[in-house]
Amino acid sequence: MSVHPFNSTTHFDTTPAGKDWLAGESAVWKVYNTAELNEVNMHKLLNSGILPRPIALVTTYPPVISFGCNNSASGGLRDTAANSKNKKGFTVNMWSISSLTKEKSVQVKASCLKESAISVECELYKCNINHPVTGEYKSTLIIAHVKYIHVRKTCSQTEFKPTVRLGDVSYGHVGDAFRMVPPKWEQEEVKVEDTLATLSLL
Repeated sequence: MSVHPFNSTTHFDTTPAGKDWLAGESAVWKVYNTAELNEVNMHKLLNSGILPRPIALVTTYPPVISFGCNNSASGGLRDTAANSKNKKGFTVNMWSISSLTKEKSVQVKASCLKESAISVECELYKCNINHPVTGEYKSTLIIAHVKYIHVRKTCSQTEFKPTVRLGDVSYGHVGDAFRMVPPKWEQEEVKVEDTLATLSLL
C-alpha cells in the first residue's frame, strides 16, 4: 500500500458528523470522582469508556489503567512515556473528530479534550519494565491510578464511532454497535446439562 506524502500546510476541519457532535456541547459533562464510586459502577464506567476492548476485561479497585510504549530506535523513551513519567500523570481521551480543544483537568496537569466523549484523568503509579532474561529496558510499562472520569452526558454507545488504530498506518471507525444482555447461569444451566448429557451418549 502506497502512502501519500504528508503536507504540513493542509488545514483540517471537522467532518459533518464532527460538527453535529460539537453542536451538542451545550449538554455539558458529568464528572465522576473515582474515590466516590463503588466497584460495580466503576466497572460499568470503565467498560463503557475503553473502546475497542477485548470481550474479557480485567478491572481492579481502585481503578488502574496501563499501557506500554516501546523505546525509540536509539533506546530512549518516546514522548508519551517520557511525558507521563515527568508530569506524574496523563489523560486518556476517546474522540472521533479533529479540531481538538484543551480543557483543564480536575487534578492532573495534562489537559482533557473538550470534544472527547470520555476523558480519564490518571495519576502515575509505577513505570518501567525490564527484560526478564537480559534485564535491559526495551519498553516502558505505564501503570496509573484513575482519579477522575469525565463523561459527555449525551454520549451513546450505539451512536459514538471512535477512531481506532489498526496495524501499519491504518485506522478505522467502530460501527454497527448492538446491545446484548449477557446470559445468566441460572437460566442456562439446564440447557447446558441437557446438551452435555446428549453428547455423552454419542
